[in-house]
Amino acid sequence: MYVSTRSSAPPVGPERAVLSGLAPDGGLYLPRSLPPLDPELLAPGPMSYPELAYRVIAPFFPGFPEPRLRAALEASAARFETAEVAPLVRAGGRHFLELYRGPTLAFKDLALTLLGEFLAMSAELAGDDSGILVLVATSGDTGKAALEGICPEGGGSLPRRAGAAPAPRVAVFYPSEGVSPVQRLQMTSHDAPGALVYGIRGNFDEAQRAVKAAFAEAARPGSPLAAALAASSTRLCSANSINIARLAPQIAYWVKAWRDLRDRGELGSEGLMDLAVPTGNFGDILAAWYAKRMGLPVGALVCASNRNKVLYDFFETGRYEARRPFYATSSPSMDILVSSNLERLVYHAASGDPGRVASLMAGLAETGRFELGPDERSRLSDFRAGWADEAPAAEAARRLFEATGYLVDPHTAVALAAAESAGYPRAGRPLVLAATASPFKFPLAAAASVGLRGRGGSEGAAGLEAELAAAELLARAAGLEPPPAFLALRGRRELHRETIDPGSIGAAIRGALGALGASASAGRGARP
Repeated sequence: MYVSTRSSAPPVGPERAVLSGLAPDGGLYLPRSLPPLDPELLAPGPMSYPELAYRVIAPFFPGFPEPRLRAALEASAARFETAEVAPLVRAGGRHFLELYRGPTLAFKDLALTLLGEFLAMSAELAGDDSGILVLVATSGDTGKAALEGICPEGGGSLPRRAGAAPAPRVAVFYPSEGVSPVQRLQMTSHDAPGALVYGIRGNFDEAQRAVKAAFAEAARPGSPLAAALAASSTRLCSANSINIARLAPQIAYWVKAWRDLRDRGELGSEGLMDLAVPTGNFGDILAAWYAKRMGLPVGALVCASNRNKVLYDFFETGRYEARRPFYATSSPSMDILVSSNLERLVYHAASGDPGRVASLMAGLAETGRFELGPDERSRLSDFRAGWADEAPAAEAARRLFEATGYLVDPHTAVALAAAESAGYPRAGRPLVLAATASPFKFPLAAAASVGLRGRGGSEGAAGLEAELAAAELLARAAGLEPPPAFLALRGRRELHRETIDPGSIGAAIRGALGALGASASAGRGARP
């Protein structure tokens, strides 16, 4: 059963938590108690990734049919480059968990390739046959991963059952000036029924606030958005990691990392691993902390921040200060000042007191800040904080490449440098870094960090050509082939060109709902 971080309302089943995304009070859903890890996960012996993931995920979703859950995990794994799904690679005395071997070259694929089937199962269990419009505020990676996971080009990976609800649609909102050319084209060229993509004149935080405001409006009877939802027989859902269906699957790959270290004899006498995670919205590292609370032998969790170091300051001082200068960096998926998933951690720090959490989040909304008390801070002792600006991150990537030939993207480079600044790795304990994106997703920055310079470029097509040229340099220098998902972008054109103000997101959603209603007579699954 799932409870809200902000109220003592009766708990809901997992299907309602998945379909709602956010709780009606604006809080985030989380399990009333975390399930312990299946002992088989910590036992020696081979285990496929789909089997491992099933054993981790199934206890979070009691009632979900085992055959369909297993089929979804098998179908998801088949979309990755390797049977391992998330390979663990040793380089420079560190271990890199490559989470980017999926269809969009970023770690979001590990959960979002499952979300469409999770939504379908949840709707059937809840007896809800309404359409679903999934809202996505993205700093660059979640948008394309949601599009590919929920309404993929070329059709879905699982057959749709007769009599099922209409296929979900996805509306993505990304900062028009805050993503790389590759990220932008991945989203704007997506040609599949049900895909809606908008650039916004603003940053990710503004998009995220507007999307959350849409959920709040949808929950108010009589509001324009509530009326539009009713008229089109549609409900809103979230694909961001505020949705528990996004968060739970991320626990699985941390279990795999520990099993790999154990099987290779690379754990120390304690049997623990330390983790370093480049962090923006706080979902990936929260999943790692949940894995530890469920019984995975994890030591320290290094929360790595870029120049937008709101999380670094929070762990150092106990104060969260969101009203500060915003910096656009070469690690754009971390350019976030309001980390939504931190609310779940605050709930645990507050000993599960929803009134306390509601008060802190109200303070954040009103003043841009909140502060934990000494006892609350003491419950966060598993975390360490580190941060790295552009130059130290690039230097860490260069040193690693020159010593080992191993390439990392700008986000992983931040984690590498931030972990070093925090004093990791430490003797006798392996350090696993989350390699959250392929270097070929950010080839200009990745190439520059290792001393490779290609042709310059600006926005749009010129920027993409510069990225393609940089990718060729990277491939030659490292003896690699660019991944097919990157090469497939050559020659693609933008289909979604609309750019709007953050305040117009609500109107865009209502327009999409109006199109859904108008297309209903044309049959299920028609593109709005």
